[in-house]
Amino acid sequence: QVQLVESGGGLAQPGGSLRLSCTNSGRIFSMRSMGWYRQVPGKEREMVAQIILGGSASYADSVKGRFTVSGDNAKNTVDLQMNSLKPDDTAVYYCNAVQFRIYAVYWGQGIQVTVSS
Repeated sequence: QVQLVESGGGLAQPGGSLRLSCTNSGRIFSMRSMGWYRQVPGKEREMVAQIILGGSASYADSVKGRFTVSGDNAKNTVDLQMNSLKPDDTAVYYCNAVQFRIYAVYWGQGIQVTVSS
């Protein structure tokens, strides 16, 4: 069973940085993709950044040039380095993984990121 556990959230000032980490504390599977989504109250969950099997990364337009995703799909780890944070980045961030071949989708419990002065 896959259990995604996030860490590293919290409070940052505008222009500051935070790093989120996600690991699978359960059984390890090869993942087609791993990444991060975020959600604010009243809005749909949106993709922030993800790594596809083979290593290519994709980003939401709103975070390009500021956020960097890294990790190892085979080891089921993914990090998100967030720089030049803005108040609009405030959200609950969720780790996401899609299992290779069967496309099972897994979510972490979510971690709060607040950007405020």
